[in-house]
Amino acid sequence: MATGRSVSGSTRVRAAGSVRPNRDLGVGIGLRHAHYLDFLAGKQPVDWVEVHTENYMGDGGYDLHVLEQIRRDYPLSFHGVGLGIGSAVPLNVNHLDRVASLVDRFQPALVSEHLCWSTVSTRHLHDLLPLPFTSESLDVVSRHVVQMQDVLKRTVLIENVSSHVRFRQDEMTETEFLLEVVRRTGCAMLLDVNNLYVNQRNHGEDALEALGRIPTDAVAEIHLGGHLATEDAVVDDHGDRVSSDVWRLYDNAVERFGTVSTLIEWDTDVPPIEILLDEAATARSVAEAFDRRGRDGQTS
Repeated sequence: MATGRSVSGSTRVRAAGSVRPNRDLGVGIGLRHAHYLDFLAGKQPVDWVEVHTENYMGDGGYDLHVLEQIRRDYPLSFHGVGLGIGSAVPLNVNHLDRVASLVDRFQPALVSEHLCWSTVSTRHLHDLLPLPFTSESLDVVSRHVVQMQDVLKRTVLIENVSSHVRFRQDEMTETEFLLEVVRRTGCAMLLDVNNLYVNQRNHGEDALEALGRIPTDAVAEIHLGGHLATEDAVVDDHGDRVSSDVWRLYDNAVERFGTVSTLIEWDTDVPPIEILLDEAATARSVAEAFDRRGRDGQTS
């Protein structure tokens, strides 16, 4: 499977008037309840914010009130954790309709989901479970991404996930799988650089090689976060600063994809907002260094 060329010529014609992702938002952070008052008190030095979609699907309440205030100052990204697009059962249409209602109300700059499964029959397992990378799984995921895009009337982003297992029946790598989903559906990639690193540590996969196989126009967003290294495995817990190894991998990603919209994630033991802002400033410095190198190259 050729993965180094452009994927802009998708085999699926995008619906007329569908919303395309903004891949140049700058650097943002995930909005967490602990930082509501910081954002309400004044403008923070971030370019955009991301929320977990399912936290805002109620009919009212404080969370939606805060989001209405924050949208005045920042572009929004809705990052879903509940659709389970790799599940063998049909998508929950009620859940998808509620996502569509929220998207219609807030008009976020980005909408994303995870490359995972989470549902069996009528039971939701509340986890981002890894897929076998087979042609059968590819058909299921592609069908569900098409359905999601048709309902939301926009191009969605699909994120690579970390895992602790790989399946014997895998027919392709995760990168090959994701790029085929992009080719079939016209969706874009949300590239989680920390997840690439975690999978390199857990499975011996080459994160740099994976980056090199992704076409430059396939990625519309990048995630950065911390992880937990244990004796048995590396866990993508979003509970620490971005590691030096992941920062180096991010530098390579920026060299390949340019200054793509980048997010700092932190979900476990959420620290004061100043820590996240410091991480965001580091990501911005990497992007600015890339821009300077580009300008120097043009003038030399």
